[in-house]
Amino acid sequence: MTTQIVVVESLNDWNFEGVQCDVVHADDYLTGQEYFRQKNVQVINLCRSYSYLSVGYYCSLLAEARNHRVIPSVKSMLDLSRKSLYSLNAEDLDELVQKSLRNYQGEGDEIKFSMQICFGRCKYESLADLARQIFEIFPVPLLKVTLRQFGKWRIDAIKAFPLSKLDEEGRALFVESFNDYQRKRWRAPKERPQFRYDMAMLVNPGDPLPPSDEKALNNFIKAGRAIGIDVDLIEKRDYARLAEYDALFIRDTTRIDHYTYRFAKKAEAEGMVVIDDPRSIQLCTNKVYLAELLRANKVPTPKTVILGKNDRQEAEEAIGYPMVLKVPDGAFSQGVKKAENHEQMIEITDQLFKDSELILAQEYLYTAFDWRIGVLNRQPIFASQYFMSKKHWQILNYDNDGHPIEGNSRTHPVGDAPPEVVTIALKAANLIGDGLYGVDLKQAENGNVYVIEVNDNPSIETGVEDTCLKDELYNIIMREFLRRLELRHNR
Repeated sequence: MTTQIVVVESLNDWNFEGVQCDVVHADDYLTGQEYFRQKNVQVINLCRSYSYLSVGYYCSLLAEARNHRVIPSVKSMLDLSRKSLYSLNAEDLDELVQKSLRNYQGEGDEIKFSMQICFGRCKYESLADLARQIFEIFPVPLLKVTLRQFGKWRIDAIKAFPLSKLDEEGRALFVESFNDYQRKRWRAPKERPQFRYDMAMLVNPGDPLPPSDEKALNNFIKAGRAIGIDVDLIEKRDYARLAEYDALFIRDTTRIDHYTYRFAKKAEAEGMVVIDDPRSIQLCTNKVYLAELLRANKVPTPKTVILGKNDRQEAEEAIGYPMVLKVPDGAFSQGVKKAENHEQMIEITDQLFKDSELILAQEYLYTAFDWRIGVLNRQPIFASQYFMSKKHWQILNYDNDGHPIEGNSRTHPVGDAPPEVVTIALKAANLIGDGLYGVDLKQAENGNVYVIEVNDNPSIETGVEDTCLKDELYNIIMREFLRRLELRHNR
């Protein structure tokens, strides 16, 4: 049987009607012999302070030593005490903060706003999602969050809030949220099979063009669990939980100035197995760097010029028209334009230079389709043809509302793909590393093969890249994770 208790520093702090729970004084919990022996105890620590070496700190510290489930944990207390750390965790809430407070009006140049959060709930309906996500990152029973606006809203401070300072409105919210939390959070966990390793798979449910569709994600989960890897889907808001896992598999569109890169960096720092690793993201997402890398290693590419604002004539002389112009970090055909003449080139480059000091000018090579060779740990694992979108020169086109229109695709056994395509793809991918890559290539009518780009985080979707191998494609990738995990753990 599970025992649920509330720990307080003063019994006078606990003066609530409509709440049923055993309340224990902190001194009794710290020194009472019965709590040393008790098992299956769930503790809600409502001491007045969680500062280092305080009574509240020791209550959670001893609860963890006794294998009691406790909120807040010592880690949560320490996270809140280090502003640099909670600022990093709160970065990923930035977009939600702007959305939640866009209609809030204040006076003066500096606008300040505070709210109390009780077990993930606040009194403002418009801020309910923000409150819940803050609590997910910092699971502390009572929080006071201060937001400040200097041009845009930002989280300025997150602090624990003492029970004794709740006003009448706050006390009513506390009773409601406490009872709700007890019902939802303290249920006995379901029995689950034991796995050797835990993997986090980072996804973005709101992405219109995710690297893997829902069925493919489920196939990865199934393949992982079959070999002893428990796979959990996580999202941007789960940054604080990342260290709980042994491996990170990013199935979200990666960029450098983006939370996906921060996830990869943190996973690497924690000693986790991670695909895509930070270096692969860094090298693949910048087309300027990639162009120089391929050229320096004599990998065939279309004629390419790295273009500054004063280099347009050089590009015209070296490449001619039509000319493809790209921003360094575009994805899914966005930031890629085709100029048919000088006037279009000037217009397009003027626009692209607003976002980047350098852009890429590349020879336009028409082919009915692009090859993509999937590479994992320096070995080819699939060979797909992506056909151009109807009446368009790219695989992806966008309608007037910005919705993507994709061309058809066809996947072949790797052995049936032209050998020179596979060989050049491997040469390009191996310059990046031993991760999971998708190398895009064109084969001209004369048979010459050119690398267009190397993608970290390649698409793996049901009915496309897995057409030939079926479930085995997912098994191959999960077995590679297992191999790396076993090496990491010296097994």
